[in-house]
Amino acid sequence: QVQLVESGGGLVQPGGSLKLSCAASGSRFAVHSMGWYRQAPGQQRELVAFITSVGYTNYLDSVRGRFTISRDNDKNTAYLQMNSLKSEDTAVYYCKAEVTVFSGIADSAATYWGQGTQVTVSS
Repeated sequence: QVQLVESGGGLVQPGGSLKLSCAASGSRFAVHSMGWYRQAPGQQRELVAFITSVGYTNYLDSVRGRFTISRDNDKNTAYLQMNSLKSEDTAVYYCKAEVTVFSGIADSAATYWGQGTQVTVSS
């Protein structure tokens, strides 16, 4: 019913920047909070940043001041601007959205995940 498509990952040198995008599409839905998570090999998935529908944000301590999450509500899209990247930022980055789906019979809350995009920081 709702699909999340991420883009913007890639290979970048330490100190470089990348901008990730996450676009939600489907029919008859409303996006509430959106978040970016990451998972490095052999490690648990961790929350990197999230943003509510009214723009409240929060960040993982290790990325605060380097990463910025934003969203365009008209486009149902969230962004993650990543600056001053470090090797320890290397991971697969996933987008998550909390959504209300309007069915016409009973609205339902749901959580959707994107497919993930690889970010590799290496010289």
